[in-house]
Amino acid sequence: MKIFRNFLFFGLLALSIVSMAFSCKKDKTVELIGNWVERSDFEGDARSEAVAFAIGNIGYVGLGYNGDDRLIDFWSYDPDRNNWTQIAEFDSSGRTAAIAFSAAGKGYVGTGYSGENKMKDFWAYDPVSNTWERKADFGGTARYAAVAFSIDNIGYVGTGYDGSNLKDIWAYDPGADEWNQKTSYQAKVQDAVAFVLDGKGYICTGYNNGEHINDFYMYDPANDTWTAKRRIAPVNANESYDDAYTIIRKKAVAFVIESNAYIATGNNTSLKNDVWEYDATTDLWKSRTSFEGTNRNDAVAFSTEDGRGFVTAGVSGSSHFDDLWEFKPTETFNQND
Repeated sequence: MKIFRNFLFFGLLALSIVSMAFSCKKDKTVELIGNWVERSDFEGDARSEAVAFAIGNIGYVGLGYNGDDRLIDFWSYDPDRNNWTQIAEFDSSGRTAAIAFSAAGKGYVGTGYSGENKMKDFWAYDPVSNTWERKADFGGTARYAAVAFSIDNIGYVGTGYDGSNLKDIWAYDPGADEWNQKTSYQAKVQDAVAFVLDGKGYICTGYNNGEHINDFYMYDPANDTWTAKRRIAPVNANESYDDAYTIIRKKAVAFVIESNAYIATGNNTSLKNDVWEYDATTDLWKSRTSFEGTNRNDAVAFSTEDGRGFVTAGVSGSSHFDDLWEFKPTETFNQND
């Protein structure tokens, strides 16, 4: 009888634990905020380590690696028509891990790795004439795995790898076709992400010395300074805000929708699909609905002027991707779209 009672007790305990776990899982599912909607597949080859930028409400994706070749094709995406159109090919070497940004109505692409050499050439794409024009070479050393962003029609490029991890930051003025070095980022890093909110630049994630970086800094172009923000991983037992953070990673993507930034995909010992939303007014991150495509790294993202965010391309093992996903941050999760 004693054995039976113990068995009954442990059986009920196990049932209770299973029920609690199911209940927690169900509650978490109900509370998911944000929805990923699959759009028209990227029309070029599936690829990784491409570049992306947006001019107005049109996104542009090109370069990258398809498993055999480093590519030079470029494509534009019109979200209103959900349609891709091939544009002029990049007028230089195919490459991976380059940078891209838009400023003053044009797209800019440079740096990267050709498969043999690190690059520092720099090019402008004019959507009106559908042409590429070479500009002044990037002001720093030839490199790849850097970051880029633009504020008030000035581009900023920095960090990355030139044989060593880097922290220098350079500003590009399209009107003068000129580079000027700015205050360096506060940590050496490669494969980080960058985004812009309210006229300030932000850099986080990436890795250095074999470790994933939890540093997070904001750049103010008005006074050329970096300000430390709350770190993106637990660092202090007395600060509970970061208890659930799993943001640190490399080879992720970042994009902006209205007043919030988002980080998705990437790699931290394994491929990631969790999505994090940053609110600059509170300096806090919140978990949102996970990316609904296959887990991957080396994807690209772009944000359109009318407040839409997209993720495409990337790689998992030897599988390269061409699916395109749009994130709707205020919609309810729907696994069937």
